[in-house]
Amino acid sequence: MKITNSSEKITPFGGFNFVIESFKNSGLSMLIDNHLGSRVKTVGFSYSDIFINHLAVYLNGGDCTEDINDHLRGHLQNVRGMRVCSADTILRGIKELATDTLFMENPDSGVKHGFNLNPKLNNLLVKGLIQTEQLKTGIFYDLDYDNQVQPTEKYDAEKTYKKTNGYQPGIASISNPDTGQAMPVYIEGRNGNSQAKYLQEETLERVFSNLGDNGIKVGRFRADSASYQKKVVELVERQGSLLYIRAKRCAKMDGMIGSIAKGDWKKIRLGIQEMEVADIQEYFPFGGEKPYRLVISRIKRKDSQTDIFSGEAYTYRGILTNDRESSNSEVVAFYNARGQSECLFDVMNNDFGWAKMPCSFLSENTAFMIMTAIYANFYSYLIAEYSKKLSWLKPCYRLKKFIFRFITVSAKWIRTGRKHVLKLFTQKDYSPILT
Repeated sequence: MKITNSSEKITPFGGFNFVIESFKNSGLSMLIDNHLGSRVKTVGFSYSDIFINHLAVYLNGGDCTEDINDHLRGHLQNVRGMRVCSADTILRGIKELATDTLFMENPDSGVKHGFNLNPKLNNLLVKGLIQTEQLKTGIFYDLDYDNQVQPTEKYDAEKTYKKTNGYQPGIASISNPDTGQAMPVYIEGRNGNSQAKYLQEETLERVFSNLGDNGIKVGRFRADSASYQKKVVELVERQGSLLYIRAKRCAKMDGMIGSIAKGDWKKIRLGIQEMEVADIQEYFPFGGEKPYRLVISRIKRKDSQTDIFSGEAYTYRGILTNDRESSNSEVVAFYNARGQSECLFDVMNNDFGWAKMPCSFLSENTAFMIMTAIYANFYSYLIAEYSKKLSWLKPCYRLKKFIFRFITVSAKWIRTGRKHVLKLFTQKDYSPILT
């Protein structure tokens, strides 16, 4: 075997040339600089430069900020119109955008909780979706809220209920009506010792306020049992939204489930799962006087262990809702679709760096999480737009598949006819993107 070397400036990531053009043409660069303002005059890179460089790490196969120094810098210098900065510059930018963490002590337990809100970046998160028309004013959207334990050994990370050190950020997302993908619209940094239900009403009030200030309306709200709280239910209703919240079982609920007649259970199939559904039209949760509808689903237990109240071998789950119009099967199907929002944590961990937090403190890592959520939303926009023009891309592709099929193409810039032309070493036709 013989080899020969070439000094030609050929990059293996030629597809990123199209990405940076799309980022600028979408208006996101201008939005970032207008919203975040200028950095100090002695600093050579704007915030949009930092965002583009940070985005380049993940869209060129990196998984941590330092990859721009170790593997990508030389290749990115061959991307026209891109000013390449170092990992240190990106990290300084993240720290500049961080806000102080608020500490609150629970008077009942004495536990000190840390919350990081960062309203400016969260506002940019929503404005970015509006800029790319992934969200539009005047339309009612489905909003999901969830918390996720994020294991990390950072300096200020506290012990989580899973017995690991880490954070437990809260993330609100909206389902894209066209693709069904979950788009982050609000991220709140919480330390690992802060349970999802603690002060959740205040968190959700900030979520609704941020969306409302940007003209985004919420038609339906969906959440797990950590949101099964009187204050949360009342807050959602004040917003004029329908709610679908996993109800916590209690003796009162179990007694009412046990009294449902056998003939009232209806068999349905959701995907590959068979279950039976029924509802309780007048259910009074939290010892209150206002009735809600409780939709019950039950699935046959494999171990045949009988339920103490019903006397039958089923696993029961309840959904609290103020929706009086949808059928039982429609309510259950809508609630179960929140699995897409839970997949969002997998996307952020594995595609956009959450598994490798870059900074030492919750304040800085919250800024990092919101910035990478902006990248995730831009990627959703990008793959949706490109897949309309290129038959060999699909809107459902995860980032890794997109990198293999689109980004990794050998390319070099040549000058001909007084113009710079991108020469791609492939038989794939990229030209429809330019139309």
